[in-house]
Amino acid sequence: MNRLPLILSGGVARVTGAALGPYQSAVIRIGFAGTWLLFLLREFVHRQELYGPSGPWGWQLAKDLTADNQAFSALLWSDGRAWFECFYVLAILATAALLLGWRTRTASVLFMVGVLSLQNRSVFMGDGGDNVLHLMSFYLLFTRCGQVWSLDARRTAREEAARARGERVPADRVGPVLWAVFGLALITVTVTGRFDNGWLIQALLWTIWVMLGVWGLAERRARSSEPRALLDVVANVLHNGALFVIMAEACLIYATAGWYKIQGSRWQDGTAVYYPLHLNYFSPWPGLAELMSSSGTIMMAVTYGTVVVQVAFPFTLFNRRVKNVLLVLMMIEHAAIAVVLGLPFFSLAMIAADAVFLPTSFLRRLGGLAARARGRVVERTARGVPAPRTPRENSSGRVGAA
Repeated sequence: MNRLPLILSGGVARVTGAALGPYQSAVIRIGFAGTWLLFLLREFVHRQELYGPSGPWGWQLAKDLTADNQAFSALLWSDGRAWFECFYVLAILATAALLLGWRTRTASVLFMVGVLSLQNRSVFMGDGGDNVLHLMSFYLLFTRCGQVWSLDARRTAREEAARARGERVPADRVGPVLWAVFGLALITVTVTGRFDNGWLIQALLWTIWVMLGVWGLAERRARSSEPRALLDVVANVLHNGALFVIMAEACLIYATAGWYKIQGSRWQDGTAVYYPLHLNYFSPWPGLAELMSSSGTIMMAVTYGTVVVQVAFPFTLFNRRVKNVLLVLMMIEHAAIAVVLGLPFFSLAMIAADAVFLPTSFLRRLGGLAARARGRVVERTARGVPAPRTPRENSSGRVGAA
């Protein structure tokens, strides 16, 4: 049997058509969906100015730009306020569904549509974290990111347990309804000519819809398990390829950032971190920024340490221990950027991208700790709920409550 080094778990995995890295794909699903959901909720009161009709980047300007660069945005299908409000709420719901792992296949499609539509509507709103989310929302389409830590996984486990007990599992009704609504929306958008900016997104959405239909038929109508097994192999191959692309993308980001920093004179003399700390836009905590910038040793250590870690990380992937050390350092660096420079969503997006390299053993232990913590919370909540009252007969012969 051929073997392939599995970088993301630090071990060795058999190439058998199985989906690799289920915990890694789950944690990046939760990370990116959580980051985007927090952003949408934080900017809810400013949504009209950022992406809506009240923004400085008007609807016609966005229309002209997307006509030139062929970018996709469902918000440009109409300039009405009602359409924008409905779409923004739907984007929040789809992101929450992906975060929880509810109907992950459909939720990942809607998540991508929401991310692309909002970001392409106002391209000048955001930072580097938006670019990462933009790319990862596309890659997540091809991953089986709901295999663990999701409502889909819980539903599947319950169905398998019921079958093992010999019980009859009722047919899924929500999936076909979602598939029908998805298809009706695609037909409407296609017939009305809304897909006027390129063919890629249109072809991708139609392909996904057809494949979801084929998958549903294989589960419901196939007389043998062979069609489902074939679809599983195809899905696993796409999943493994997408996971590899996500890892390569993260390495490319760090490698290019590190090598460009080496060429900059401010990074060479150790003062590159000093100047952003004295910009009002990047100083939410002026006292903390002043404390850090007052020490030349700290500034030089942070500057050179950032360059060394970013340049070295792609070369340490085949050494598990060194890779894990640099991974922790990069996550600490992004957490510091979130606090010191006031870029929380950029940092969360990069930490989510870094999470694809976390060892499987660590993620399983983390999941176990989360499950035990949730169990204790549920137990304490159950203890705090008073026991239901039982009826009893009082002294007057009437039935009362104990």
